[in-house]
Amino acid sequence: MKNRGVKIESVIYESPAYKAGIKPGDRILSINSHAVRDALDLMFYGDGEILKFVIDRNGEEIRLKIKKNGEPLGIQLPFKIKRCRNRCLFCFVDQLPKGLRKSLYVKDEDYRASFLYGNYITLTNLTKKDYERIEKLRLSPLYVSVHATDPEIRNRLLGNYDAPPILSELKKLAKIKIKIHTQVVVCPEINDGEVLEKTISELYKLYPYVASVAVVPVGLTKYHKNGLKPVTKDRAEEIIKIVEVFQKRFRKKSGFTFVYLSDELYLKAEKEFPSLRVYDDFPQIENGVGMTPLFMHRAMKLQIPSLKLKKRFITFTGISFYQYLARFMERFKKRNIPIDCYPLKNNLFGETITVTGLLTGEDITKGLVQYTEPGDILLIPDVTMKDSENKFIDDLTIKDIEKILNVKALKIGTEPESLLKALKYED
Repeated sequence: MKNRGVKIESVIYESPAYKAGIKPGDRILSINSHAVRDALDLMFYGDGEILKFVIDRNGEEIRLKIKKNGEPLGIQLPFKIKRCRNRCLFCFVDQLPKGLRKSLYVKDEDYRASFLYGNYITLTNLTKKDYERIEKLRLSPLYVSVHATDPEIRNRLLGNYDAPPILSELKKLAKIKIKIHTQVVVCPEINDGEVLEKTISELYKLYPYVASVAVVPVGLTKYHKNGLKPVTKDRAEEIIKIVEVFQKRFRKKSGFTFVYLSDELYLKAEKEFPSLRVYDDFPQIENGVGMTPLFMHRAMKLQIPSLKLKKRFITFTGISFYQYLARFMERFKKRNIPIDCYPLKNNLFGETITVTGLLTGEDITKGLVQYTEPGDILLIPDVTMKDSENKFIDDLTIKDIEKILNVKALKIGTEPESLLKALKYED
């Protein structure tokens, strides 16, 4: 009896659930006669205005009626993630050093997290019941790591030779009309060249259910041990050339680009970004596809007012984005606005990792200590912190940064408008 339903972790004070008498520790058995097993069921079945709950409280079954009155329900449930059993040759978790916070070492392979948060899954652990639930709850879109449609090559990359053929799994989702965004992590001499061409061609056959393909270069830290080769400038140029042929073909045929190149490939190849229209509605911007050109487009259109600031502002970025952020900063300097930006190296993962989001608290403090002065205001991109506790990868916090550098630190979004808004901050 104790394991029936799902146990409530917390109830927000003065929320509809709180006012109805629901308490932490209660177990939700059903909502409007629908059985509840996790947070996903709570989200779907708890979406109505009037909800009939059946809960278990210390073995006693209690029925409650909740009127939401347009407010959030106020119930927090635990989310036990389904773990990944693959041993991908390029798995970033396996490339982490020891000693970081435990949550970073969790390998997830959970279709629920794919729907809720855009996490990429490989479709290697779905059961018949999982597919039935995906269809029943209309969990669309899902995000899928394909890497190669050739089963032998894909299974080699996944380190899982029992993985089902990806095309058959994608066809199951297409049959129940689930939209899918896919990605190909390119590993030189394994799934580039003709293999990449075949993968893109076969995925397009499942369009429009397979709605997009993102082509991204493999990311290798200094802890990588599987002997993979990085994507060099020449290799990036080859990949771009292959994909651009498909882009032109697909736009001519369907008016839609379908396959997109990550910003990092253009940066590695030292090539200009294409027109924004190539990115359509930016279906994979969170995967680093179109983020840089969109930022620059919005930055150039942004009206920068004259600001009389008493304090100096400082911000930073990874090596790869620095040239673009610095270009944006020049517009502020022309207005005599005191702000400087600095490129920071990644000391934890190695200099091959050049994105902002993987900079650590120690990278920030060591990289900026020679530039900051007491009283400066430091603008920290929110992509460097992955949780609500304002912690960096190495567990340093914003308060630690403030103490070490003797500055005031503000977390900002990655949009140019967020940076301008932060400049109006009054201490």
